[in-house]
Amino acid sequence: MKKIGFTIGKFAPLHKGHQYLIEKGIKETEEFYVVIYDTNVTKIPLKERANWIKQLYPEVKILYAKNPPMQYGLDKESVKIQTDYLKNILKEIPVTDFYSSEPYGKFVAKYLNVKDNRVDEQRIENPICATNIRNNLPKYKEYLSNIVFEDYSNKIKNLENMHK
Repeated sequence: MKKIGFTIGKFAPLHKGHQYLIEKGIKETEEFYVVIYDTNVTKIPLKERANWIKQLYPEVKILYAKNPPMQYGLDKESVKIQTDYLKNILKEIPVTDFYSSEPYGKFVAKYLNVKDNRVDEQRIENPICATNIRNNLPKYKEYLSNIVFEDYSNKIKNLENMHK
């Protein structure tokens, strides 16, 4: 049976923790998908965030999660709402493995009946989160690839200039 993996995220911005997870998924599967969620935590559009992944990992297949449900949480109802939405995005793709570094990974894997692959959940390899980067880019820029840093910092500057 062909091993097909996927991960999900906002990638706002794509950082080295995300890259570590994606690279592990690519290495361990024959086909790998990244589901990118639309979000209001950043003004960087969905397709531009996807472009970072395409530039760094051209072999990855991108799926867009537009207008995702707003209900989040690890309670049964929230997990069902999110996984039903995710099932609709994955449609007929026979995924076998889910990759994440978050506690929700076990719930997504269980509901989709796929293998749960947790990657650096304790943030030992890459002690970073995108929130920290968004809040203090100069301090955490080392966690961004050059491609992402240049594009992200330019877009943030342009957005700030538009609001002046």
